[in-house]
Amino acid sequence: MDRLRAYEVFVTVVDRGSFARAADALETSPANVTRYVNELETHLGARLLNRTSRKLSLTEGGETLYSRCKTILEEVAETEGLVSTTSIEPRGRLRVNAPVSFGILHLAPLWPRFMQRYPDVELDIALTDRVVDLVEEGFDLAIRISRAGTAEHAARKLATSRNVLCASPDYLSRWGHPEIPADLLRHRCIGYRYAATADEWQLTDSNGKAHPVEVACHMHTNNGDTARAAALAGQGVIWQPTFLIGDDLRAGTLVRVLPEYRLPDIDILALYPSRRHLSAKVRAAIDFLVNAFAGVPPWERT
Repeated sequence: MDRLRAYEVFVTVVDRGSFARAADALETSPANVTRYVNELETHLGARLLNRTSRKLSLTEGGETLYSRCKTILEEVAETEGLVSTTSIEPRGRLRVNAPVSFGILHLAPLWPRFMQRYPDVELDIALTDRVVDLVEEGFDLAIRISRAGTAEHAARKLATSRNVLCASPDYLSRWGHPEIPADLLRHRCIGYRYAATADEWQLTDSNGKAHPVEVACHMHTNNGDTARAAALAGQGVIWQPTFLIGDDLRAGTLVRVLPEYRLPDIDILALYPSRRHLSAKVRAAIDFLVNAFAGVPPWERT
């Protein structure tokens, strides 16, 4: 049995939803398609497909094999492209992980342009604020918000975002404007659960002197949009990146608190497992994003 051909037949059957349609796509007969699938099941000693007169469905083993075979076939296509042409076109499935807020606000508008430019790339975008394991979870690329970069993976910097301490005008009219970092101790603060320093807010004055403040938060959240919504409703002081609250600051619905003090900036990074054997689709995505965020990032533009 030609196992690579069997994998191709099996994946095509699943993608097309029937043996007959798979045979048409592969320009062979339904009998040949059936033979390949039967031989593959015999070789593996497991049923891969549940077949009825109306539809096909994957077994648990079939789902595992389908996912792996898709990856194998994409890698084979890319490998063949390396030696068969001097112009490698990005193709295949590209799995991208990104934080929720940044992914919605600043990446979602870019993906249609990427799809138009690279029609043979199948995007699979997963948004989560959890730090994923690229290799273990099968991601080709991750966009990560980081204060210190990364030593685990190869990375390219896309942009920088400032962290800003702010609150709504209504809140400040009721609670007053802090004048020094220690004044935050008497304010209602809203904490970000994934902050590296927890509830110790790291402020620095114009001379570079650190003024850490252990604030008392009456609300915590693992999502920046939730913190922003609470601040806009007058419920407290937050610190969040300008990529999330830049429009609010420009509109005056949020106002900077302690503007003469700074919080550490953060980098927007494109992470990928290794610089070696970087596939055409990953390279294309990274170059596309670097170009999209070149110059002044959109959240800093007026």
